[in-house]
Amino acid sequence: MNYSKTLLRLSAIFAAVGAFIGSHMAGSGGYEFQTLHAHILLVGWLTLFAWAIFYKVYNPSPSLLTTSHVWTGIIGAFGLTIGMWLYYVRPFPLPDLFVTIFFIAGGTILLISFFLFVLVTFRKAD
Repeated sequence: MNYSKTLLRLSAIFAAVGAFIGSHMAGSGGYEFQTLHAHILLVGWLTLFAWAIFYKVYNPSPSLLTTSHVWTGIIGAFGLTIGMWLYYVRPFPLPDLFVTIFFIAGGTILLISFFLFVLVTFRKAD
């Protein structure tokens, strides 16, 4: 798996979705999605993009640590933003407990990814 390319492509998807939501808000004059819009762009686009650049520039050897970092980052970015959408927008009649747990789990997985990234950056150079 090419970590850099995978993270870059997913960041591009988040960028397009975030820009679309921003365009929708500007056109409609409604700002109900501003929190979701901000998190999609900051977590999904900017963070995944920064990690893609890190993996391209430093090219750390694949390991359990780097693989865990990348996958928790991807799962966490999707989990947090989808959980946030379910929590704030309520597009489906899902139980409150399920929505809350989904939202918290996505954020927690993303937080773990940030901690793993710290370990990746301090790992002994190959």
